[in-house]
Amino acid sequence: MNTDLRTFTDVPARLDRLPWSGFHRLVVVALGITWILDGLEVTLAGSVAAALQTSPRLQLTAEQVGLTGSAYLAGAVLGALFFGHLTDRLGRKKLFNVTLGVYLVATALTALSWDFYSFLLFRFLTGAGIGGEYSAINSAIQELIPARLRGRIDLAINGSFWLGAAGGALLSVMLLDPELVGPDLGWRLAFGSGAVLGLVILYLRRFLPESPRWLMIHGQPGEAARVVGEIEARVAAGGHVLPATSGSNLALGPAHRVTMVSVARTLLRQYPGRTTLGLVLMAAQAFVYNAIFFTYALVLSRFYGVQADAVGLYILPFAIGNFLGPLMLGPLFDTLGRKSMIFITYAVSGLLLAVTGLLFDMGLLDATTQTAMWSIVFFFASAAASAAYLTVGECFPLEIRALTIALFYAFGTLLGGVGGPWLFGVLIASESPREIVMGYLLGAALMIIAALVTLKLGVKAECRPLEEVAPPLSGG
Repeated sequence: MNTDLRTFTDVPARLDRLPWSGFHRLVVVALGITWILDGLEVTLAGSVAAALQTSPRLQLTAEQVGLTGSAYLAGAVLGALFFGHLTDRLGRKKLFNVTLGVYLVATALTALSWDFYSFLLFRFLTGAGIGGEYSAINSAIQELIPARLRGRIDLAINGSFWLGAAGGALLSVMLLDPELVGPDLGWRLAFGSGAVLGLVILYLRRFLPESPRWLMIHGQPGEAARVVGEIEARVAAGGHVLPATSGSNLALGPAHRVTMVSVARTLLRQYPGRTTLGLVLMAAQAFVYNAIFFTYALVLSRFYGVQADAVGLYILPFAIGNFLGPLMLGPLFDTLGRKSMIFITYAVSGLLLAVTGLLFDMGLLDATTQTAMWSIVFFFASAAASAAYLTVGECFPLEIRALTIALFYAFGTLLGGVGGPWLFGVLIASESPREIVMGYLLGAALMIIAALVTLKLGVKAECRPLEEVAPPLSGG
């Protein structure tokens, strides 16, 4: 390459050396809310499943409840692909409000659904908004958080899905209580609550800048440096001392033109091992989570006789275990390392899931002990799932980061998630514990396989700059 065309930038080094500050907390809150919204949506859909079956206007069957879960995931897949492509082309910040706006409108319309088909459509559109958020937000967060903290922060943010899940569980208990609101109006208010929360976040995102890393690889190194300067000023204004930058400047050549051919070449030729790893990790966790969580309320009601207005009380401790896993295990991904921790979390959660399924088949569990076992299983599985998103986000070049996240999310969800809720809806409708256990054992096997694949193909990305883990395609 003609060296006269190269430019040099210290933007990555300046971002990675920043101390933790109020700016980073704003990034976590304003962008990380996506996972809380998703957790709220998924939990509400599960918690109100029984109410949807008894609603005078909807009267959904168990199979239809499973199909609406699949519709939400299918929307998320297509939304991730569509908005992920736009995020890499137009920038992280421009897509923040668009994807959040799609979510706000769709979840509000869900609350106004009048039959199965309208509910199905609006759940699909809600998923499209959330899927678009995933690609834009995951890329932006990793590009703004210092490398030494990227693992723990990314896992904690992904784990915040379960704060939304806990909130959705509590909300459903109140709104489905026949003495307070009643199940038919309650499920409508439950879905409408997501739109209210989204409006608050829409305001907070006004104070976030475009990703300097995106700017520097799109022919705007001067603007990237200016934005970093503003971030540094905000950090310094908070009383922090800025350490000196270390390492050499990054050399950049002409901006890389992203095409589907170049994306395919990068994934399949340049990084085939990482591509295989990402697909396996995403598919395994997607099947386990979407199959089990979307239908857990039906298991509680069908096999343990839990009333619809009490389902949220059982999902709450389950959600807490899921949140604490990434929060408590996250620092180990930056110290013990990515490869070791991904193997441990996938393997342990797979083994515990198999044990739980066998205990269920033997009739040794009730609603309380079933919930306790799930809480332990998903303490590890939640960290594993969060690590899957971390892996596919940090292991590929900046130019295609958002689209790559979208592709892995899409393929992983299609392979392991879309059919899962439908499959388990059918298994639960059979009212045979043995058939449900077969689904659980399939999920356990997928998690253990993913752990073994990690031993072979895992990437040691802890504490390394993104540009070192995967050099930019426009690198000079």
